[in-house]
Amino acid sequence: MTNQELHDEMVAAMKAKDKTRLSIIRQVMAEVKNVEVNERRDATEEDVNNMVKRLIKQTNETLEMSIKAANNQERTDTLTEQVKILESLLPAQLSGDELVALIEKTIGEVGATTRKDMGRVMGALNKATGGNFDKAAAAKEVQSRLA
Repeated sequence: MTNQELHDEMVAAMKAKDKTRLSIIRQVMAEVKNVEVNERRDATEEDVNNMVKRLIKQTNETLEMSIKAANNQERTDTLTEQVKILESLLPAQLSGDELVALIEKTIGEVGATTRKDMGRVMGALNKATGGNFDKAAAAKEVQSRLA
């Protein structure tokens, strides 16, 4: 998601009076603005996606703690909704047949033959997709294809 798309999402949330979505988008925009100010450059699409992923990770950790504490269902529901909103801001993850095809192509490009080469294959997959793939499924598939 580009910075402009993020801004458009914010405007749409304002018009829809969706306070939760607006709050999350503003949080992402603040993180992106910090990158722009601290590094004195425009934020790239990769920067925006990295911020969203980082916020998903943080919110998931808070959600897990909230579930373990089991004392505030409303907070747990809010955190769950926030994670869904953040995940909707990311590009669709590669999975299924598309992922299998990319794995086959990547194994060929890297020249992987043994399980020792798995790290190189996963690294190449990560680079090719920007990290937007189901890593657990990919690791299982790569292991099954390497001797």
